[in-house]
Amino acid sequence: MNQDTVNQEPLISVIVAVFNGAQTLQRCIDSVAGQTHPHKELIIMDGGSTDGTVDILRANSDKITYWESEPDRGIYHAWNKALEHAKGDWICFLGSDDYFWKPDVLERMREHLVRAASVGIRVVYGQIARVTELGEVVCLTGERWENIRQQFLQRMIIPHPGLMHHKSLFEVHGKFDENFRISGDYEFLLRELKTREAYFINNLTVVGMQVGGVSSDPANKVQGLLEDARARRNNGIRPITVLWIRTYLKAVIRPYLKRVLGEKLVRRLAIIEGRLAGHPSAWEKENLEREQHKIKSGVK
Repeated sequence: MNQDTVNQEPLISVIVAVFNGAQTLQRCIDSVAGQTHPHKELIIMDGGSTDGTVDILRANSDKITYWESEPDRGIYHAWNKALEHAKGDWICFLGSDDYFWKPDVLERMREHLVRAASVGIRVVYGQIARVTELGEVVCLTGERWENIRQQFLQRMIIPHPGLMHHKSLFEVHGKFDENFRISGDYEFLLRELKTREAYFINNLTVVGMQVGGVSSDPANKVQGLLEDARARRNNGIRPITVLWIRTYLKAVIRPYLKRVLGEKLVRRLAIIEGRLAGHPSAWEKENLEREQHKIKSGVK
């Protein structure tokens, strides 16, 4: 990208795919409409909801650039349809239960988007806060690209909600592969980042992501891992690694252990295993980060 042609006030397209998301959609819409960055548009693709979602879309039509409600073939089909309507220089995707963390998020991202575009970087991201239904922060996710570049070739380690895709990504790489149900975002980003750079914005929480989405559902863990391997194979990267085998075996065995031993004991065993290996387990790490966040926030 030529620096002389970089848009200094980039238009940002926010795409939301939703199906029966009436409980959280209004929060998502308000978080986009309330952004202080004036150059934005909101596109919402509803998969034919029957729970009042369409009523919310109608009531907020003044805040939405384009919306439709009809059955689709899944989230990646919905995103691909939305791309036909997106006019932004940068495009990001939110779930209906995601929301921008603060009103100035896009405004704070603007200078970084301009800087990234000026040096030809087409993927920009910050951190996301994983939150409970009550808004309690479980942990923050997102690390510097130089620290995770090699890890990304083994697993989806970049938080996707709120991640900024330059419009040229879709011109170069096409759209999302609708044969994936869970890992289509990982497969798409691999097309770019297996050989190119990403830009991390330090100290910026972009999105609040409510835990409990499709990819975080334990019932989908095994399928997600299989799709991750297929995503790597599609991009000429070794699909099966030692880390993948270990994670896959855990995902397969853990539901049986929970039934036999109970979830509390399985969590304790995972924490002990992590300590013996010299690193905290995912559960222990989340607990530590939750406590650290409470301390920083002054919460007792």
